[in-house]
Amino acid sequence: MGTWAGWPGGAERRGPRQQRHPGHWTEADAWRRPFPAEGVGVVSSVQRLAGDRLHLSHGPIDVVLRAWGTPDAVRAAESAAIAVFPGILPGLAAELAELRRPMAEAPQVAHPIARRMVAACAPFAPVFLTPMAAVAGAVADALLAAMLRAAPLDRAYVNNGGDIAVRVAAGQSIAIGLADDPLRLALQGALLITGDSGIGGVATSGRHGRSFSLGIADAVTVLARDAAMADAAATLIANAVDCDSPAVRRATAVSRDPDSDLGEHLVTVDVGTLSATEVAQALDAGLARAEAFRAAGHIIGAAMRLGGALRTTGLPALPAP
Repeated sequence: MGTWAGWPGGAERRGPRQQRHPGHWTEADAWRRPFPAEGVGVVSSVQRLAGDRLHLSHGPIDVVLRAWGTPDAVRAAESAAIAVFPGILPGLAAELAELRRPMAEAPQVAHPIARRMVAACAPFAPVFLTPMAAVAGAVADALLAAMLRAAPLDRAYVNNGGDIAVRVAAGQSIAIGLADDPLRLALQGALLITGDSGIGGVATSGRHGRSFSLGIADAVTVLARDAAMADAAATLIANAVDCDSPAVRRATAVSRDPDSDLGEHLVTVDVGTLSATEVAQALDAGLARAEAFRAAGHIIGAAMRLGGALRTTGLPALPAP
């Protein structure tokens, strides 16, 4: 769950609704709050945006999507996304207790998106994580799948707060902008996704993002075959970008949010000035995890940024925006 806001073709710049501080309601916090029974009473909305984009919002789910193709195909794809969207939040809210359980406890779920969340996290066990690590990506995947079932499209993306499901047909491409702090929305580079890249998901995570991080990365961006897998991997790689330093202030997750699914795990509260050695040590730790995930076939590539330094695996040099 992300820090580098990504947008195809420069279409949007999406970051968290609020900074992550006590008393502020972030998207991740929203999933922790109790909803009315099975999401009843939480109203979904649809809004047309500039640039042929569609904005779908329902409780903690905040999506911008766009499709390219014939006018009929675009209309059919958008209608399909609008049709399935209202049922997502109630379905996941009904299974939230299981989705907050650590993967080591084998969460039992029935909703298709909940099952996708569990499946995306399963390859990374026994490292600690809950299925909620893949929630944004899994929702994006589900909406994109509905669009593609409805019509053939040249290109399409579903951007769920910076975690993006993307489809690019042969001969087409989409540019994804990268920013190391979504609150500033300043571009740090860009990636070009082509039809033969195998990339179906882009996800971001780090300490500036919408939920707690165990690590100190400014930003980790992961490319994978789908958004749910990219989402889970980005969370874990960002956790691994870490070092022991007096400049890092930590607290238990429950002391910052009593409902946090991270429990007594220490999360990063603040990072002061790090030495060059500490930055290198932290990034090397994250790179080692990313390369292990890549070798196992879980991800296609990753980029990690901390204190102005960058490590990548499986990616070309990041061009300027």
